[in-house]
Amino acid sequence: MRLIAPLPLRWVRAMGWAFGWLLYGIAASRRRIVRRNLSLCFPDQSDAERKALEPQIFVYFAQAWLDRSWLWYGSPILLGRRLHLCGDVAALRETPKLVLFAPHFFGLDAGALAITLSKFRELCFIYTPQANPVIDQWMLSRRQRFGGLHPFVRGTGALDITASVKSGVVLHLSPDMDFGSDHAEFIPFFGIPAATVTSLSRFARLSKSPVMTIANILTPQGYDVRLSGHWNDFPTSDAIADTARMNRELEALIREFPAQYYWVHKRLKTRPPGEPPIY
Repeated sequence: MRLIAPLPLRWVRAMGWAFGWLLYGIAASRRRIVRRNLSLCFPDQSDAERKALEPQIFVYFAQAWLDRSWLWYGSPILLGRRLHLCGDVAALRETPKLVLFAPHFFGLDAGALAITLSKFRELCFIYTPQANPVIDQWMLSRRQRFGGLHPFVRGTGALDITASVKSGVVLHLSPDMDFGSDHAEFIPFFGIPAATVTSLSRFARLSKSPVMTIANILTPQGYDVRLSGHWNDFPTSDAIADTARMNRELEALIREFPAQYYWVHKRLKTRPPGEPPIY
């Protein structure tokens, strides 16, 4: 990563393109997961259209991973050139209490680094530790390289996280994965019941905070870190309805950038009682 970081971006992306095609060729199990996800979530597309998306997904995955070289080791000047905060930046800067919905697009690391580099706000986030403690510490230290980023291990009490948000630290929340059935509801995702945690609604309601979306989109120049305005009429008293709203917001983003979403994940692995496995 240190060696790759100073290279021109077009070189890094070319390496990612080659690595992505290699993964597409050899990672058969992940290729099957991607294919199944696309067939379920985009039934309106032809087989050829979905097939054309598959290698793009692996290329974006590999490019975003190698981009972490310059994200984690590049100079602040370099990052300033390649990370473009756009959208409602004023709301990010000026809203006293705020929750950011940060879905799992491949460029997920870019947004938090852009914000902490800018010193606009301090962030906190919830994460699952890596199995290897050395790798875990390395990744945390790189993500916290500009300060102002506070990790909470998954399972931390909601009151501690809520207190942080109430103090003015922005919660950077990514609840769009399958974390199992605990504390989850089966909410439609592209029309399919998907085990989805209701944490976005819960934290917004507990902290009395508005919600914005942060979408990190890979571009030829680096990343566009797109900030929506505040979601209207959110949160409500109905966490299930709020979570369905979250999934609809996510679906709209995915339709705009379908190859950049984390389709390599078994998003629909947990099934309602009595339903057969999907994968």
